[in-house]
Amino acid sequence: MSTEVPVNTAAVVVSSEKETKAVSGTSGVKSFLSGGFGGMCLVAAGHPLDLLKVRMQTSTEYKSTLDCFRKTLAESGVRGMYRGMAAPLVGATPVFAICFWGYDMGQKIMRSVYNLSPTDKLSTNQILFAGGFSAIPTTAVMAPMERIKCTLQVASSTGATYKGPADAAMGIIRTGGITSLFKGTCATLLRDVPGSVAYFGAYELIKKALTNQSAGQGSISPVAIVTAGGLAGMANWAVAIPPDVLKSRLQTAPEGKYTGVRQVFVEMMRTEGAGALFRGMGPAMLRAFPANAACFLGVELSLQFMNKIW
Repeated sequence: MSTEVPVNTAAVVVSSEKETKAVSGTSGVKSFLSGGFGGMCLVAAGHPLDLLKVRMQTSTEYKSTLDCFRKTLAESGVRGMYRGMAAPLVGATPVFAICFWGYDMGQKIMRSVYNLSPTDKLSTNQILFAGGFSAIPTTAVMAPMERIKCTLQVASSTGATYKGPADAAMGIIRTGGITSLFKGTCATLLRDVPGSVAYFGAYELIKKALTNQSAGQGSISPVAIVTAGGLAGMANWAVAIPPDVLKSRLQTAPEGKYTGVRQVFVEMMRTEGAGALFRGMGPAMLRAFPANAACFLGVELSLQFMNKIW
C-alpha cells in the first residue's frame, strides 16, 4: 500500500513466551494502538519522498527525483515537503487497525481451511494469502484518504488552494459528489493486494534468514526488524508501483476525464509508453526502506511499552 501494509503485531519481535501470550491475549486493543503508532511513524518518516513520488507520477516537468526535490523545495520550502501529510497521519490508526484485522481474518481462514490450531505455524503460502486478504477491507478506508492526499500534494501545480484535508475533501465533493472521494478504489485494490503479498512474503523470508527462526518464535534484534521491514517495503513497491501510477493519475485528474483505471492505462500506453508506469520508482524505493523500518520499530517499541504497563 500507497499508504504501506503493516504486519501482524503478534508476529513482530517477542522476547519471551510470556510476552507472546500477552500479545495474542490482547490483540484487539494492543494491535490497534501499536499498529496506529507504527503507521504514524511510517507516515512521518516517509511522507516527503511520497510527495515527490506523486508529483513525478502526475507531471512530466521533472527530469529526476533530485530535480523534483529541488523544484519542490524552491517552490514551497521545507514545510512544503510535508504537504498533504495530515490526512494519512490522522487516518493511520484506523487504517492500520483494519489491516491488522484483515490479516488476522486471513490467518483464521487459512487455519480453518487446513484445520490448524491457533499455535500452529502458517506456511509461507498461507502467510501470503493472509497478507493479500488484509488489503481488501483496508482499501475501503485507504482509497478516500489517498484521494485527498494526492489532491493536496499536486494542488500547487494544478492551481487549486486548500486549507487542509477537510477543505480538500469538501472541494472534491463539491466538484464530483461524495462518490468522487472513492475515485481510484479499484486501482488502490490492484496496487495493495499484490503489494501486500510481496510485503508479507518478503518480511517472513528475510526475518527467517536473519534469525534462522520462524515468525513469532524467540527474539529478533532491532537491527533485524529494521532490515527485514525496510527490505519488505522495497519488495512491496517493486510490485505495486505500476498500479500506483495509474491510481495517482486517476485520483488527481479533473472530474470526468477518465471513466476508470483501464482508460488511464490505455491513454498512458498510447501517449507515454510503458516506461511511464514506473515513474516515481526512485522516491518510492528511497521512501520504502526508512518508512517501513520506522513502522516496524514503532509497532515493536509501543507493543513492548504496553506489555510493561498492562
